[in-house]
Amino acid sequence: MKRAWGRAGALALLLSSLSALAQPWPARPVRIIVAFSPGGVTDIIARTLAPKLSEMWSQPVVVENRAGAGGSVGAVAVARSPADGYTLLVHSSGYALNPAINASLPYDYKSDFVDVAPLASQPMVLVVSPASGITSLAELVALAKARPGQVSYGSAGIGSGAHFNSEKFRIAAGIEALHVPYKGGAEAIQDTIAGRLTFTVNTITLALPHIRERRLLPLGVSSAQRSSLLPDTPTIAETVVPGFEFTFWNGLWAPAGTPAAVVAKIARDLGRVVGLADVRERLASLGAEPMSMSPPEFSRFVRSEIEDSARIARAAGIKVQ
Repeated sequence: MKRAWGRAGALALLLSSLSALAQPWPARPVRIIVAFSPGGVTDIIARTLAPKLSEMWSQPVVVENRAGAGGSVGAVAVARSPADGYTLLVHSSGYALNPAINASLPYDYKSDFVDVAPLASQPMVLVVSPASGITSLAELVALAKARPGQVSYGSAGIGSGAHFNSEKFRIAAGIEALHVPYKGGAEAIQDTIAGRLTFTVNTITLALPHIRERRLLPLGVSSAQRSSLLPDTPTIAETVVPGFEFTFWNGLWAPAGTPAAVVAKIARDLGRVVGLADVRERLASLGAEPMSMSPPEFSRFVRSEIEDSARIARAAGIKVQ
């Protein structure tokens, strides 16, 4: 009799599991792991989108920060999660930079993840101190060529977006400049204001308060078009380096093996969310533009970014330390 009840219990458990699998996704709360600390642009964007997705899915969407190792801590946590669509990763363009400088990442971007959708992109801005006397990118380039090795710039660390952006600009402009890495972009900004650095490149979000206070002078933005937050600041492309473009972007990934139908639904719903007027307004306040691509389009975009990052890393000799 006990054996019969045991079989019945096992069968009931199996049927319950099959029923859960048959339920439309999502049938329970969804967890979004942000690979960076709270308060940054990536975190703000994730927390802007999460409530909208929660409304759309009629399920809680919980944002959890797992910062560390350039985003690797959060990435590993998602890579090791079940491939069922209930644990997702929000990362930045660092996702494409990391493979270019670190052959020993604790995850494999080629086999551990599926590219789901982009979220938003944000131009970076090259700034100097008004006290430097430099008023244009052309003057900065001329100074660097006239005084080789005497121009310095700061970034948020080796391998950061600011580091790659600055090196791409330096190489394209044909100048030499000393790189000074910091633990964060705010420190590089403070030393630029103080005159200890010639220039720094950072996100508009971080630099804008200092620009408005006239403690920093913006010389050029790194996107293909001018920023709505800095409409009078030219792009690098329209001044000294035609065709130049480098943006800080954010995207969403799922563990490899996540059902294609679930991936397609998440991408489709994200596209609807980033198109909402209040979401676009919030992104605009960060200097960010919404991005919308299908999973295959996003996958091609990510591969292109990884290849571009690898070219910059080789040309500039950027290596993880």
